[in-house]
Amino acid sequence: MQNEYRPDQVESAAQQYWQENNSFHVVEDTSKEKFYCLSMFPYPSGQLHMGHVRNYTIGDVIARYQRMQGKNVLQPMGWDAFGLPAENAAIKNKVAPAAWTYQNIDYMRGQLQRLGLGYDWQRELATCTPQYYRWEQWLFTCLFEKGLVYKKTAAVNWCPHDQTVLANEQVIDGCCWRCDTKVERREIPQWFMKITDYADQLLADLDQLDGWPEQVKTMQANWIGRSEGVQIQFDMVGSKETLEVYTTRPDTLMGVSYLAVAAEHPLALRAANDNPILQTFIDECRKMETSEAAMETAEKKGVDTGLLAIHPVTGEQVPVWAANFVLMGYGTGAVMSVPAHDQRDFEFAQKYQLPIKQVIKPVNQQEIDLTKAAFTDKGELINSKQFDGLKEQEAFDAIADFLVSQNKGERQVNYRLRDWGVSRQRYWGTPIPIINCDDCGAVAVPEQDLPVVLPEDVIVDGSGSPIKSMPEFYECSCPKCGKPAQRETDTFDTFFESSWYFARFACPDNSEAMLDERADYWLPVDQYIGGIEHAVLHLLYARFFHKLMRDEGLISGDEPFKNLLTQGMVLKDGAKMSKSKGNTVDPQALIDQYGADTSRLFMMFAAPPEMSLEWSDQGVDGANRFLRRLWRAVTEHAEQGVVKAGDLSDLSESLQALRRQAHQTLAKVSDDIGRRHTFNTAIAAVMELMNSLTKLNDDNEKAHVVMQEALELVVLMLSPITPHICHHLWQTLGHDEAIVNVSWPTIDETALKQDKIELMVQVNGKLRAKISVAADAEQKDVEALAFADENVQRFTDGKEVRKVILVPGRLLNIVVAG
Repeated sequence: MQNEYRPDQVESAAQQYWQENNSFHVVEDTSKEKFYCLSMFPYPSGQLHMGHVRNYTIGDVIARYQRMQGKNVLQPMGWDAFGLPAENAAIKNKVAPAAWTYQNIDYMRGQLQRLGLGYDWQRELATCTPQYYRWEQWLFTCLFEKGLVYKKTAAVNWCPHDQTVLANEQVIDGCCWRCDTKVERREIPQWFMKITDYADQLLADLDQLDGWPEQVKTMQANWIGRSEGVQIQFDMVGSKETLEVYTTRPDTLMGVSYLAVAAEHPLALRAANDNPILQTFIDECRKMETSEAAMETAEKKGVDTGLLAIHPVTGEQVPVWAANFVLMGYGTGAVMSVPAHDQRDFEFAQKYQLPIKQVIKPVNQQEIDLTKAAFTDKGELINSKQFDGLKEQEAFDAIADFLVSQNKGERQVNYRLRDWGVSRQRYWGTPIPIINCDDCGAVAVPEQDLPVVLPEDVIVDGSGSPIKSMPEFYECSCPKCGKPAQRETDTFDTFFESSWYFARFACPDNSEAMLDERADYWLPVDQYIGGIEHAVLHLLYARFFHKLMRDEGLISGDEPFKNLLTQGMVLKDGAKMSKSKGNTVDPQALIDQYGADTSRLFMMFAAPPEMSLEWSDQGVDGANRFLRRLWRAVTEHAEQGVVKAGDLSDLSESLQALRRQAHQTLAKVSDDIGRRHTFNTAIAAVMELMNSLTKLNDDNEKAHVVMQEALELVVLMLSPITPHICHHLWQTLGHDEAIVNVSWPTIDETALKQDKIELMVQVNGKLRAKISVAADAEQKDVEALAFADENVQRFTDGKEVRKVILVPGRLLNIVVAG
């Protein structure tokens, strides 16, 4: 028997057993309840960080617990392997992105295995392999034929030095993050998916997600941004053209003092032909960032186009300004501006000395000062002609009805959500399966020609995508007419790959179809785990993809993820761990020093999963000390002889109390892990039980039997959290069957029953005694015992007893006069 706890040996032996016995490989089994547990897969950066360790340990604890419940548990792992970081690393290290990525995958796989995570590695996938991305190319061509994808010109961030498009997060202070060149805004052709066609479904189906945090559902609802408003037509002076704007506040229409259009709006572009100041402004706007965040924080600027529009109610002429806060890709590219009742419009009007017309007053008659700020609340209409005196919804309806009757507007439901731009002018990604023909236009690559394989043996030098200069890649023939054509050289946004991987895990070996019937067996994912930073885009795109695949007949069901757990960050010294802050902890070094089980135990004990976890070296030491204490307790018990089937009848009060605590702990841990996912409180309860076990002084056969049962419960309860040491200790306790195949223990209700209980006795609310009474004692018997207590008598003798209050199972309060 190994007396010293050696984590390296214990963990190596357990992992070898799991590997040799294919412990975590699963197949579909309709005789069992299935449970699909999935953690968001990692980018193969080359090294795990503590956020990975926490995320994947949470998933593994849940998966192992559900396995012990007798369920058929799938827990897979793969790699979100495309993306710009590989290109950047390739440039820096002068290697091909593919070679760098596959090397990192091999290394990180070993790290995950070292943590003892119970993955079905036979289902492993990497999104950069043709076997995977072939099927998203196929789906894209299906959607292309259905009209759900299209190409249009859209604004992007462009680095003129590197000749590449930059994501919003790669633009720092208006410059390229890599070469510090001033970024330009360019209009280039981009591929889009019509996610807006699914906006209503994406919003309505949030109601199905009872197992999601309300915070995440709210974030998604806000991102989709459904609004009811009015599309209003402003006729242009001296022209038959109209300028359309959408507003959710038609009640403010009478306060319009100017209209604002995007710099790229056709009206502004035409007006610039005779206006050099306007042309200069348009050129300046082309160099702005394209993100909403950048637009919000940028200084608001504009130029009068010289054009005038006609107010649809009053007939007054309204100036049209080009403004940098209006984007051509959002709505109509034009907005109506009401400075008195919109703060952005107010600041713009003040800057350019435009009229500020109040048309709403507070209903509570409060004083407002329109020289300082806009009044943005709803209220009662004033200075609005026939609409004066109307409030909120009645004003909305009256003005909307008037505009409709005059053919000057229509009610509309709009969304903040915009169609998903999936084109990236970068190399390391899935090639978009489109062929561009001068005669036939854009043509989908035929199914028999899929996948369009990305060349992997290339050198990336940072001067744009190498496949754009590879005729052997882009030169081809048109599938329709046979004439020379060019293959699309844009690649998919990497969100594309991560939007459907959860389904492919069900059938990764299918080379004939994207999905098969196994997807319907496993989906939806029963428990999905990942960071709150993915609350909007990844989860929204995954929900969208699920609905697309459903509508293609590939799967059934409306939603991909039944339950969602968003774990908090790992902090050190109050800040998120990052290399730039110099506060990282290397998971591999931690495992080498303490073992994987210590790492897992600390991560699960330090904080509830949804909360941020503050790193603590002392906490890691404490977790390790606890495991060593558990090891000693089990080995010392086993040295005295294990008990296969002991007699638990006629126990002493102390042994009954210990056994009762053991099964109370089991009840709590079952709820904490299975329902609440509060692993920290589960571990705390087990630690309390261990404290009681180490205090047991009885040295007899009955005590040995109780100790055997309690230690078995401890090892079983900890096995999802610290599986390696529990694998060993279960055998030490005399069991031949591996603990990974053992069911979760059953609570013995008889152990929870108490013959006697301890009651606190209070006199006038102050504790004066503790008495032991029969659990089923009547109140009169409890009172007799209380009044017989010597200390209680000191505070009640000679005094009038006014009331006696019994709280069953807890306390007796005696109320006396004076």
